[in-house]
Amino acid sequence: MNIPIEEKKAENLYIAMISLHGLVTGTDIELGRDADTGGQIKYVVDLAKNLSAIPEVGKVDLFTRQVFDRRIENRYSEPLEPLTEKSSIVRLPCGPRRYLRKERLWPYIELFADNMLSHFNHSGRVPDVIHGHYADGGLIASRLAAILGIPMIFTGHSLGRSKKARLLERGYSEEQLENKYQIHKRIEAEEVALDSAQLVITSTRQEHIEQYSAYSNYKKSLTKVIPPGVLLSDFSPPKGLRYRPPVYKEIARFLEQPEKPMILALSRPDERKNVNTLVKAFGESPELQELANLVLILGNRDRILKMDKGAKNVLGRILFAVDDYDLYGKIAYPKSHNPEDVPDIYRLAARSKGVFINPALTEPFGLTIIEAAASGLPMIATRDGGPREILEKCKNGLLVNPLDKQEITASLIQALTNKKQWSSWSKNGIRLSAKHYTWEGHSRKYVNSIKSVLRNWDKKTSTRMIKSKLPTIKKLLLTDLDGTLFGNKESLLELMGLLKEHEGSIGFGIATGRTLASAAQVLKEWNVFVPNIMVTCVGSEIYYGMPPVQDRDYIRHINYRWEPDRIRRILGEQKGFELQPQSAQRLHKISYFLDPETGITKQDIVNKLRRNRLAVQVIYSHDQFLDILPLRASKGHAIRHLAMKWNLPMENILVAGDSGNDEEMLRVSTLGVVVGNRSHELDKLKDLPNIYFAEDYYAGGILEGARHFNFFNNERTPDPV
Repeated sequence: MNIPIEEKKAENLYIAMISLHGLVTGTDIELGRDADTGGQIKYVVDLAKNLSAIPEVGKVDLFTRQVFDRRIENRYSEPLEPLTEKSSIVRLPCGPRRYLRKERLWPYIELFADNMLSHFNHSGRVPDVIHGHYADGGLIASRLAAILGIPMIFTGHSLGRSKKARLLERGYSEEQLENKYQIHKRIEAEEVALDSAQLVITSTRQEHIEQYSAYSNYKKSLTKVIPPGVLLSDFSPPKGLRYRPPVYKEIARFLEQPEKPMILALSRPDERKNVNTLVKAFGESPELQELANLVLILGNRDRILKMDKGAKNVLGRILFAVDDYDLYGKIAYPKSHNPEDVPDIYRLAARSKGVFINPALTEPFGLTIIEAAASGLPMIATRDGGPREILEKCKNGLLVNPLDKQEITASLIQALTNKKQWSSWSKNGIRLSAKHYTWEGHSRKYVNSIKSVLRNWDKKTSTRMIKSKLPTIKKLLLTDLDGTLFGNKESLLELMGLLKEHEGSIGFGIATGRTLASAAQVLKEWNVFVPNIMVTCVGSEIYYGMPPVQDRDYIRHINYRWEPDRIRRILGEQKGFELQPQSAQRLHKISYFLDPETGITKQDIVNKLRRNRLAVQVIYSHDQFLDILPLRASKGHAIRHLAMKWNLPMENILVAGDSGNDEEMLRVSTLGVVVGNRSHELDKLKDLPNIYFAEDYYAGGILEGARHFNFFNNERTPDPV
């Protein structure tokens, strides 16, 4: 079956969203369970549900990671969870089965992209648009948008450059940030996502102007501010002075005077939420302790010692502060609450004439502030990001420097003692949150933005799926030539014999840096029969059969934003760059010799081209060969294109290589073989489960890998262990 690319109509839109990390579910979201299960999870689930209510939308799928882990509930292993009649959560495998924090998911991004590709292949429908959330989802969406020929949307939620700047200010070193957060990978993923996106959706103008603009690939014209919505049916003011829902007892048991006004903070136990500074401000102010109780709703926990390190540190420091300042009876920190308790908690705080505080170091939006406002609860919030614009619209509180304990204390005292002002803030929050922040309004703006993107989308970039010319092939062996297939005539003869024996079911292809003419010549010299598929020029050209027929869809696909003249002009000004002979240059490949003595790295080249608004792939191999390709061209992209076009499951493709220009191809979730005479550049791939490192050289290494994967013996190759 080949996937049809449907005409992009204004009705029946199919929207695919990706939110990879955390625990994603449609009901009873475990907000605050860990640093990865926070406001983003609630937002993407609510967005999927509410988009499906817009008449033009036919289907919304929210893709996330499937998890099998005895520490968490079985529902996170369910492959499909319906949200509404037209929306669902789709869970796909991504690396190890157990739950992983987001910083440990980077090695498996390509695997998840391939699993999404397989899902679309089997479902028979390609999305009209794909929306990546956060850096990891953005990177996956950029890969799939390029392959599927559809526009991409990106929402960063919180950005790596902003986080890095904040943490450096607090004394973290570059090395610490890299070890703990893999901050370089995150920022690089955000750059790729911004480069690929046709629309960037932010929650606030501050994100748009101050945070995203720090990126080389930021495009002001493609960015749209659409503030998230709140379900006003869930969040409303308290009714009656004796309002006491079930959660009241859970809070009151901590307090000597539970009827005093509440200072309410609700967040994950995460350092960035800065709750410890709030506790210190409260502990150092007898006046504040006299005026109010401090209530901390910090997710759910069984035992602090069993929580992740970050949460354990935050909660431990709170407990130490409670003891140091002798806050017993004045502060509540319940162990658990249900999602349906949250509106009641806001109402309890509002009934007590209390105040909601968000002291986060950085806050891209601040959905809890809107929820509190809708409940009639004034706010004190960080002077950063979303709270600035929420206050501008809702006029319901004060902004503070989150690191200034005195300012936090003074603002809380003002909010708690000025009754007339409290009443005005409460009424403003209720009225103006309903005016500016609704899901219906958010979803309508979102869909209108998508329709605008689709109207402007260049249909020439679409990858059209055509009837297969390789109808009998169930599997494909795709190999590099020099140093991989060629080198030992005896093992090459054995491999060719096996391919001849299975030519009705197993296809043979090459993936090489050589041009078509050069590849054809060397194949003839080694007496190798004509491959079914030839991926040449480092993945920038695809040909079928003999005489060779070029894949024109792939040409249109990779031509996106390709500016070869500008590339040659910019790199021609650099010392140490020498163009390779004209025979090595192609329409979609510019090749250089790079003098290693210059010390110029691949990343230096990427950064220079990026600063000049050039979207490219940079491939560097053997410490001297440099190839510049279009953004959508590489051996890996070519493999995905072939898999989609000819309906070949990734696990039925075996690829083999020996050097750095094969790395991207090997990282695709096919079966991978690295031959024994490999370059040291590939040693970093040893931990990937789908790649086998052979001991034998050249074609002998391919044969060894094929035997390891039982490639020639079964019609369908089992998943690698």
